[in-house]
Amino acid sequence: MSLITPKASDVRNKTVIVRVDFNVPLDGERVVDDQRIRAALETILFLREHKAKIVLISHLGRPDGQKVAKYSLSPVANYLNNNLKLPTQFVDDCIGEQVKSAAQKMQAGEVLLLENLRFYPEEEANDPKFAKQIVADTSAEIFINEAFSASHRKHASVVGLSQLLTHFAGFDLAAEVKILQKMMERTARPFITVIGGAKIDDKVEAVEALVKISDLVLVGGGVANAFLKASSMEIHKSFMGKNTQDNLSMAKKILQSDGLERTMIKSASYPQGLPLPKVVLPIDVLAAANAEVDKADDVQKIDLLKNVADQPADLDLQYLDLGPATIKLYKYLLSQAKTIFWNGPMGVFENPLFAKASNSIAKYIATLSTDYGVMSVCGGGETGAVVNANGLHNRFTHVSTAGGAALEFIGGKELSGLTALKSANL
Repeated sequence: MSLITPKASDVRNKTVIVRVDFNVPLDGERVVDDQRIRAALETILFLREHKAKIVLISHLGRPDGQKVAKYSLSPVANYLNNNLKLPTQFVDDCIGEQVKSAAQKMQAGEVLLLENLRFYPEEEANDPKFAKQIVADTSAEIFINEAFSASHRKHASVVGLSQLLTHFAGFDLAAEVKILQKMMERTARPFITVIGGAKIDDKVEAVEALVKISDLVLVGGGVANAFLKASSMEIHKSFMGKNTQDNLSMAKKILQSDGLERTMIKSASYPQGLPLPKVVLPIDVLAAANAEVDKADDVQKIDLLKNVADQPADLDLQYLDLGPATIKLYKYLLSQAKTIFWNGPMGVFENPLFAKASNSIAKYIATLSTDYGVMSVCGGGETGAVVNANGLHNRFTHVSTAGGAALEFIGGKELSGLTALKSANL
């Protein structure tokens, strides 16, 4: 995929809209993880150096078309100003008179961050009028997509703006695409995919494509719950996503079509090869009444290889992390890999009681990468947060800012945002 990044002559003294992904985790007004913010800095600093007027646009969370205070980008503006020392003006809207006024007053090299795009339902509806109003109110001349992690969304700020303005790929977006392409085109095998996380509604379908190209798919987190249920395992009250029946149907389809296909993993212990189903499920889990429990005594280990039919005392249980036997199994299988792609934590890692599997897997993949030359790519904001919290960022081959977009790209899906960038430039 050939993506064009901007040259100095393309942007000098121009007003440039940059679609960034500042959808970062917040603790009140505090930015918890700034990886996605830092990913955009090369493009922003390039534009400043060449005297562009820079308008940054982004979403944060899922406010569902409403103005919700906790999803304001104001804390991100404060972080840019105070932590990264990047002078940034913030406007608490993304269209309208305030935006017009601020844009008209901008000087060369200045940075303006607009409020959350998803405060307007027109953003996710890819409303062309909304895209046109953003362009009109900012007097933009150039559009740069620096949000690979949002490029699987057919939204106004991702697709619509490309159709209205001369457009380019941001430097980080282009680098993301290049390294993921390399992983796909020169995959050293065995290629093992590790899939977890809580946002399973967008992932179960992606797993279908990944099963076809991977030698093994190891599942954890909410994704595992759907597959366990599809395998007629009891999961009690465990989370299976908002679209429970759709996710369950897709999981059953995957298991019936490709998931039980046998793959051979050879090792010193099994030189003839160890036959395994392509989708490997947990064999034990840690469970509790909810993810907020704070006492180890409230957590129990459940062996999924034994009868786990509901008992009266089990009805409120939720599966919240992989158990020790599954961690050991997954680490053994990963030790045979030459390429690893990891998307999504293995449990509710925000609670230390359910972080062991995510931390263990992160450390083990990092060791395989640095000590044995295994190509390791992880994707997604939560996965990156686990990697960064363990100080492992530089020990992975690549830590992507993208979650769903990376999953779909590797699975062979065409991303709307990238397709728009490939269209004829204006």
